[in-house]
Amino acid sequence: MGRGAGANQGACRELIVLDTFSLSAHHDAMPIESTKARGATRNATPTRFNLKERLVEGDWLDSVEQLDGIVPRRTTVTIEKAKSILTRNSSPDIGFDRSINPYRGCEHGCIYCFARPTHAYHDLSPGVDFESRLFVKPDAAKLLHAALSRPGYEAAPIALGTNTDPYQPIEEHWRVTRSVLELLLETRHPFTITTKSDRVLRDLDIIVPAAKLGLAAVAISVTSLDPTIHRTLEPRAPSARKRLAAIAKLTEAGVPAYVSVAPIIPQITDHEIEAIVAAAAEAGARGGFCLPVRLPHEVAPLFRAWLDEHYPDRAAKVMATIRAMRGGKDNDANFFSRMRGQGPWADLIRTRFELAAKKHGLMRAKFALRSDLFEPPEGDQYRLL
Repeated sequence: MGRGAGANQGACRELIVLDTFSLSAHHDAMPIESTKARGATRNATPTRFNLKERLVEGDWLDSVEQLDGIVPRRTTVTIEKAKSILTRNSSPDIGFDRSINPYRGCEHGCIYCFARPTHAYHDLSPGVDFESRLFVKPDAAKLLHAALSRPGYEAAPIALGTNTDPYQPIEEHWRVTRSVLELLLETRHPFTITTKSDRVLRDLDIIVPAAKLGLAAVAISVTSLDPTIHRTLEPRAPSARKRLAAIAKLTEAGVPAYVSVAPIIPQITDHEIEAIVAAAAEAGARGGFCLPVRLPHEVAPLFRAWLDEHYPDRAAKVMATIRAMRGGKDNDANFFSRMRGQGPWADLIRTRFELAAKKHGLMRAKFALRSDLFEPPEGDQYRLL
């Protein structure tokens, strides 16, 4: 069991590399650990798949505060031997039909993350496990090489960052995102990046040449300018200041940079819409878009617990407003309305964003990238093997 280079990220972050898919057996034996600097306040076992409870007594976090000698929760990384890397979708309300996710789980710990439920497929909690029991796909570039080499492959923009962040802290050690971008530039394949991390700047040597060819665009997510909100909402993501600085540096380097004001959480961050748009415009963002918060499956109870912990004074009001935007439910999974919301609250949020964008000269985000320059990889083997 070897420790990766990401072990220097903080006292609560000890990176441990596990063998392929050995995590399920490992996490049952883990001791009671602190959730300090984590987004989720719960780690309950998902119930949608009839999985066994970890402890007979129920949610193990219930007794954490009663125990002595609590140890920091370690971040573990399991190597996943994926069989394919391109994820296809035919959703009519999404502007891309293929994506790549180098990692499962995300150490940023954003409580609202709609990708949290995917951890339930591994018999892991969408709560704290999602933030600390990570999976890496080190063969991503090799698998992409094979996909791009298939006869008849037609190029179209590949989206990175649609599920978990491609520039979360463990990218510093694994560099899987970078290896994918190297291949995309080599083959002149278009791509988009969505991230809430300024770590994207470390790959400017790849992104800038791609952008000059009309192959690349980057969207930086800015959810709140308030450090107090940021510390609980996105505890391990870079600050808004760093994200805005990343937009400025991307723009200065000639990369089309956009701001994603998402998700907008009513009664928590919605008052910042105009300020975020103004700050992004000042940083040089070309355009932007906004999305209301989504709470699919296990995200809803996790979010409710987060509200009870950090905003008990307005928890009921927040959820009432979200339900008003989601047809009376915690979440709306229907195409189009899931992205836009519905009702007066959703209309107001959208109108405020559009007026702010117009005032500051931000255009609607449209990733117009070239696909005609694509050249299939040469040879049968990925060049770095």
